Amino acid sequence: MVMPVLWAQPYPIPPTCYTKVLNMGKEITERAAEIKKDNETYRCTAHLPDLYIDVHNACVLSAMDTYVSLLGGLRERRCGYNRKVQSLGSMIRQLYIIMSQRCPGELVFTHDNCEALHSLHYRRWRG
Repeated sequence: MVMPVLWAQPYPIPPTCYTKVLNMGKEITERAAEIKKDNETYRCTAHLPDLYIDVHNACVLSAMDTYVSLLGGLRERRCGYNRKVQSLGSMIRQLYIIMSQRCPGELVFTHDNCEALHSLHYRRWRG
């Protein structure tokens, strides 16, 4: 009897902080790969490392911080002012704030392996 009442809600149930972080991590990983293939940005982003956001890895915050710094350095190469590049940097900063300040109690780092964020077999999203 309780289930029909929940289904009848006019507003969807908001995601938890953890699911928001997972979804943002996946989207950022995909967008980072896209800017390296995009016609407007591939020339100046080819040197960037592949970005993989694993929200369970304790090194992810430093990896995001480094990547935002690298994106900031693209201003010298003109594509730093590209809307897609700026949007990616903004999303990474947003996720960083969410993970470090808004919901650190909901996140559990199950491993602390910085190399895993860069190794080839680990780059695929395992959401």
